[in-house]
Amino acid sequence: MKTLNLILQGFFRETMERPSLIPFECFVRKKRVQKEGKKTRFPPSMASTATFVAKSPNFPHPIPNASRPQLPASLRLALPRHLSIAVAGRRSSAAPRAAAASCSLIEPDGGRLVGVVAPEGPAREALRREAAGCPQIRLSRIDLEWVHVLSEGWASPLGGFMREAEFLQTLHFNCLRLGDGSVVNMSLPIVLAIDDAQKRAIGDRRKVALVDTRHKPVAILSDIEIYKHNKEERIARTWGTTAPGLPYVEEAITKAGNWLIGGDLEVIERIKYNDGLDQYRLSPAELREEFSRRDADAVFAFQLRNPVHNGHALLMTDTRRHLLEMGYRNPVLLLHPLGGYTKADDVPLHWRMKQHEKVLEDGVLNPETTVVAIFPSPMHYAGPTEVQWHAKSRINAGANFYIVGRDPAGMSHPIEKRDLYDADHGKKVLGMAPGLERLNILPFKVAAYDKKQQKMAFFDPSKPQDFLFISGTKMRTLAKNREDPPDGFMCPGGWKVLVDYYDSVTPQETNRSREAVPA
Repeated sequence: MKTLNLILQGFFRETMERPSLIPFECFVRKKRVQKEGKKTRFPPSMASTATFVAKSPNFPHPIPNASRPQLPASLRLALPRHLSIAVAGRRSSAAPRAAAASCSLIEPDGGRLVGVVAPEGPAREALRREAAGCPQIRLSRIDLEWVHVLSEGWASPLGGFMREAEFLQTLHFNCLRLGDGSVVNMSLPIVLAIDDAQKRAIGDRRKVALVDTRHKPVAILSDIEIYKHNKEERIARTWGTTAPGLPYVEEAITKAGNWLIGGDLEVIERIKYNDGLDQYRLSPAELREEFSRRDADAVFAFQLRNPVHNGHALLMTDTRRHLLEMGYRNPVLLLHPLGGYTKADDVPLHWRMKQHEKVLEDGVLNPETTVVAIFPSPMHYAGPTEVQWHAKSRINAGANFYIVGRDPAGMSHPIEKRDLYDADHGKKVLGMAPGLERLNILPFKVAAYDKKQQKMAFFDPSKPQDFLFISGTKMRTLAKNREDPPDGFMCPGGWKVLVDYYDSVTPQETNRSREAVPA
């Protein structure tokens, strides 16, 4: 115990002197070297705490409990009896099984996953009949994506569209305080807008039916609360600007109604898109079951909305190597591309998934230690505010490590020639965000093309002349012009998919293929 106290005192002293996220080659490794060659191996719980979690002196937190608790009984009961598991881009049958008692996955926010999809049978049919007699709210495509997010527990412990108290806590504190006084992170408002006519039609009713664009009932929202939709406040607090041209704002907020409606959600049946990708849309409960099936003792998540190049792969494989060195036995990568709304110049989901499949087929990432799944959330491009949502939701999926890169969830300023957010603020915010203390943040190491070695490598600032930085814009330009990148930048199969995508886009189109909508 005395040794542990000395180690932690040294950790906090160094952290206070240099309050930033600590890279892999850091405190624990240095302390090991200082032991004059003695081969001491810290247990994973201490290593993950001392190595990856740095707290701001301005927002002190206790050291998180990194013992990676077992799944609670309530969650084990919620897991489906039969699952089809995504393995290396395909689904294979899995025998019925409960979550293993020895499961070491991180506990979901609030202690259990919130699942609001009605079970198949009489309960589902009763809900469908009830929806037929309720006032209807027609959902936009993005609204339906949020129903999907809520229905599977990505936003646990949130069980429906936000009421006003939840909305205000999210806007002003980026977190929700639960009934027991604990705090969970919640940085993005998950809300449903209605207009004046819809508000009048609802009147004093306590339930409404949510229907898709074909008026098919999707869910019931009950014990409802209607409150004012202050769009300017919402935009300013979420994006830090009200400049015109923010993609999500233009798509989902500007023309939305002047009222918000919140309540408890009951979804009639699981959201499906029937686009050939539903096998990748694993819920948090299914992902937890898959990680348990693979006997993972650590899960590290990588969020992306772009094609995977060899620099990304280098970072992910290097992360696993370091986790093994720290004492973890079988860390598993969650490669988790965003599958909801994205802006017009992003590569569409269908093509991104084809590219990810090739990355696995070509062996750039190991299929045995990689789970590829689609994260159903829409994209806000809200920088440090949104990256907290991306991290929080992966806790609910079972991840206890989260890789964060340069300018996460960022974009160019819509009217000025600069980035909208400071490139380093996202990872700094994650290191001190309330409600994320249990999550270990892994800072993105900068990778670039090493011209001498002819491969992607970690940038060496002592030899800058040896490296070539290939930006996303440069990558897209090469693909559009059918020019090959340097050998070793991306696997050939993955690059061909990217070239094929840009070949499929005619000059008259808006560089955007049609995205699937839920059926």
